[in-house]
Amino acid sequence: MGKSESLYKLLAERMWTVVGEAISGSGRTFLEPLQSVGESLKWEKQKEAEWLGSSQETGPVSTWSPNFWRKELEEQLIQYMTAQIPLLSSSANANETALKQHLSQLETSFFPSLEHGSGVFEEAGLLSTYAYCCHASLSSHLAMLTDSSHLSFSQCLLVYEWGLKMYKSGSETCLRSRQSPQNSLSFGVQCLLWIVLKTEEKLLAVAKKEVGKALKEAFDIGKPPCADGAVIQILTEKTESAWHVSESLSEKVEAVCLEECLSFLESYENEVRNFLQHDGCPEICSGLWILENCCILRAVWCKLTYICSASTSQDVKVNGFLDRMEDEITEHFLQTVASKVKETLKEHFKKCESSFDHILKSLKQSFLVFGKKKTDTYEALVKAVNTIIIAEYVQALLTTSRKLSSVQRRRIVSKMEEDHRMLQDVFKECLGPAADHLKDPIRAILELIQASDSEGMKIALLPILKEFPDLRKEHLSAVLDIKVSLNREDRAALLAAFHDNCRESKPEVNLLFADIEIKPGKHGLCGCLCC
Repeated sequence: MGKSESLYKLLAERMWTVVGEAISGSGRTFLEPLQSVGESLKWEKQKEAEWLGSSQETGPVSTWSPNFWRKELEEQLIQYMTAQIPLLSSSANANETALKQHLSQLETSFFPSLEHGSGVFEEAGLLSTYAYCCHASLSSHLAMLTDSSHLSFSQCLLVYEWGLKMYKSGSETCLRSRQSPQNSLSFGVQCLLWIVLKTEEKLLAVAKKEVGKALKEAFDIGKPPCADGAVIQILTEKTESAWHVSESLSEKVEAVCLEECLSFLESYENEVRNFLQHDGCPEICSGLWILENCCILRAVWCKLTYICSASTSQDVKVNGFLDRMEDEITEHFLQTVASKVKETLKEHFKKCESSFDHILKSLKQSFLVFGKKKTDTYEALVKAVNTIIIAEYVQALLTTSRKLSSVQRRRIVSKMEEDHRMLQDVFKECLGPAADHLKDPIRAILELIQASDSEGMKIALLPILKEFPDLRKEHLSAVLDIKVSLNREDRAALLAAFHDNCRESKPEVNLLFADIEIKPGKHGLCGCLCC
């Protein structure tokens, strides 16, 4: 058996030499030797059938060398054919022009070369093997092109469009077996269809990857929001490019883009939740950025559903994601504003400088950018922030004023005037005419303590009681502490006027002073109406 193995090996080496010469040569010079190769393979097939049908107890078929001839022939042919494929340098992978030229070379150079050599293989009875190897080498090469991690959607689309053109044209090259029945797809056309489908899979995967990457870059929690137009362009340019190739492909790309949007929203919601739990970015503006991102995402989805065919279930799911995120981040944003303002105002009235103005300027800048999106939530959000700041300011004012010396209390009025001007500037610029309807207790307190005499203070007190029915005696007493020049008699008269004119606040009224707790000051809180 060892001698037979040696003979089989020598025969195989001679056959593969003949095959190589037939592919690289020209004309019918190699027809006769190639026919011998064909006959040898037929003999191998016949012997294999006899061996399998034999009842003799022998070793397994795999130990018989000729059993591998056809497989070795295929490997040799694929190797020879692959060597004839025009080279595409790795640096050219990012160059669409170079890729177009390469595909054109395959069509005008590689295919004709294989077609030229198919005749002699057909006469030698090896056309089916030859065609199979043509398909295998082409499929492998195109897979190599589309498997590159640097391949863009547009480049993959070029390969897909080229393959589709080859399939539709039913290329009459060696890729079409002349032995196939006329009433069915040829082996070559089936191969081209397989290549198209595989390239389509890669194309959709690249579209998914690029859309996901673009969305992550556009909506980064730690960065300012992007323009919705830029996001729309990222998503629609792929469907538009695919539309020029085929309508069915465009629909598939649309579906992939929509699904990736859903996937991104789900992951983005988790990121938002992590942000809320850990609050890794303490800046007030970061919460507003996320809210702005939600508004942009809502606008993007609305435009996408107009352009693409989103299902009702997808629409419900997306709006559910966005509603939850907006509610959660709005609550967190308002809590952050309240916390920052409260912390800043602790020392605001005791020191000449504080970061209160910095917070207001930061909010103003962020709100003005956010306002350009013209969202339904903008005005309500700004008004809610105004309410929080005013409440924290009055709380700090009334709490701190009783702890200050007379000299420090005299400076409070000028600080209040400066703060009031700044607040007016911020919210009038952010809200426009709507700012005129905001409650303004700071202005009311200033008018009260800046009145020239007790009668003037009584007159100023009446509109305060009307606008802020939840004002309590201890609140008014703390306000009066700010006016250092007020004597006990005038103080008692003002508290008596408060007692005579105060009324119970209605539960539905938006209250300001109800949650402001004031500890008794130096005057105490007795029932004599002079405190």
